[in-house]
Amino acid sequence: MLISLKANNYRIYNSEVEFSLRANMHYKNFRSNCSEHTNINVLKTAILIGPNNSGKTNFVRAIATMRDIMLNASPVIQKNLFTEDPVCELSVSFLESDHEYLFEVRYDTAKREYIYERFAEIIRDTYGNVKENNFLERDVLNDRYVSADENLISVMQVASRNNILIHLISTERFPVLNTIKNAMLRFASRIDIIDMNNIPISKTIDMLKLSDEAQKKIASFILNADLSLDDYRYLSDDEIKLDLKWDKDSKPQEAVLAVQNSLVEMMHLASVYKGVTVPSMLFDSTGTKKMAALASYVINALEQNRILIVDELDNSLHFKLTRAIIALFNNELNADAQLVATVHDVSLLDCKTLFRKEQIWFAHKDRDNAYLYSLAEFKSDKNGIRSTTDLIEQYRRGVFGALPEPDLFNSLLEVRSNV
Repeated sequence: MLISLKANNYRIYNSEVEFSLRANMHYKNFRSNCSEHTNINVLKTAILIGPNNSGKTNFVRAIATMRDIMLNASPVIQKNLFTEDPVCELSVSFLESDHEYLFEVRYDTAKREYIYERFAEIIRDTYGNVKENNFLERDVLNDRYVSADENLISVMQVASRNNILIHLISTERFPVLNTIKNAMLRFASRIDIIDMNNIPISKTIDMLKLSDEAQKKIASFILNADLSLDDYRYLSDDEIKLDLKWDKDSKPQEAVLAVQNSLVEMMHLASVYKGVTVPSMLFDSTGTKKMAALASYVINALEQNRILIVDELDNSLHFKLTRAIIALFNNELNADAQLVATVHDVSLLDCKTLFRKEQIWFAHKDRDNAYLYSLAEFKSDKNGIRSTTDLIEQYRRGVFGALPEPDLFNSLLEVRSNV
C-alpha cells in the first residue's frame, strides 16, 4: 500500500511537498476507511481537489515517475522549471508484506545521474516510536556508501549512476539487494495510473474476452452504474454479423477512447437497451463509455489489492457514480486496495457520510510556489472545522484556499468593445 509521497524541485514544486495516506486513529469515525496493520494504519482512499493548473496532474506524474524508476520503465524525471537547481528529489514510503519501507532518490537532470538513493525499513513500536533500519545508501556527492551487505559497498562505489542499483547489479549475489528489489517490484507493479480524459478501454476488452466470469463482473459493474442498460457484453464475430448492422466507416464520438484500440475490436462491445443490441462505442453516452473503460481497473484493484491512481475521476461521471466508486474502496469488505483521485466536484467535500478529514487534500498555487495540504490541518479549536461543518460552504468562502478566482467579465467587455 502507498503510505506517502514526497517531491522537491520536481515540475511545478520548487520546495518539498508531502502527500500522506497515514490514518490518524484518534478520529473514531469511518474506521472502515482505514486498513489496519501492525503499528500503522493506512487510508484506503484520498481525493485531491483544487483549481486547474494548481499541481494535481503533476502530483499524479510524481507517483508515475517513482513507479517507473522502481520498475526500470524509462521514467521521465523533470526538475522544477523555474529554478537553476538541476537536482530533483523524490521519495515514497509503502507497505509491502506487512513491512514499512522508505525509498528516496535524488536525480541530477543535467548530468542524467542518480546522485543519491536510499532504501530503509521503518520500524514502529506500539508507543509510536520510530526508527529506520538502513538497508542501502549511496550518496555520490558526499562519498558515503552504506549497506547491510558489506560485499556490496565496494561495488556501489564503482557502479554506474545512470540507474538505481537494483537495475544495475545482479541481485542474486547480494541477499539484501535482492530483498530490496523484490519489495520495490511487488509494490510498484501494483500501481495503475489512468487519466479519465484519455482512458483506454483495451483492459476492459481483455477482461471481457478472458472468461464468462470476468464478463459477468464487468457487465454487473456497468449495469449497476447505468440503470437504463439491460446488458453489456463482448460479442463474437458471428454475433456481430447477426445482431449488429453498422457503418464500418463510423467512429466513436470520443477520439481519445479510440487512440489505443482498433475500431473493429471496439465494435465487439455491445450494449442492450430494451432487448435491442447496439454497438456501445457508437450509441452509449461518454459517461457510460468511460465507466466501461474504468470498470476493469476498479475490479482488478479490489480483487488484487492494487493501487489505483485516477486523474480527474469525476470527468463525465455523475456525482453519485463518483461517490459510489469511492465508497467501494472505503467499504470494510475491501482489504488493502487503494484509490487516490484528483477531482473538481465540491460535493465530495463530505466528512459526514464519505470521508475522514485526512482523506481530503487540496492543491494550491500562488506566484511563489505550489502546495499540497490536508483538511486535517484545519483544526476544530483553531479553525472551527469539524466533521459536521459544511465543508462546501467553507470552501466556497475560500477558508481552505485552493479556490480559483476567474475574472471573465473583462473578457466580455473586451469582446463587446470590439463589436
